[in-house]
Amino acid sequence: MKMYEIKEMSTEEIKKRILEEEINLTDLRFQHELKNLTNTAKLKLVKKDIARLKTILKQRQSAAAAPAEPGKEK
Repeated sequence: MKMYEIKEMSTEEIKKRILEEEINLTDLRFQHELKNLTNTAKLKLVKKDIARLKTILKQRQSAAAAPAEPGKEK
């Protein structure tokens, strides 16, 4: 998943996608342990996607909190 795709998503869609990807990662880990996973690179890709989703979500949360504190300027 690309960053521009994530930025186009709403916050609720991102939260939902994080949960889906974490479930997917758990399933992939089980498959890997049982030697049923043929493409182990999927583990790395899913972890990176989760990190990207969480990064955008954190940026949105900090951007929403920043205007609430007008007295604190750099």
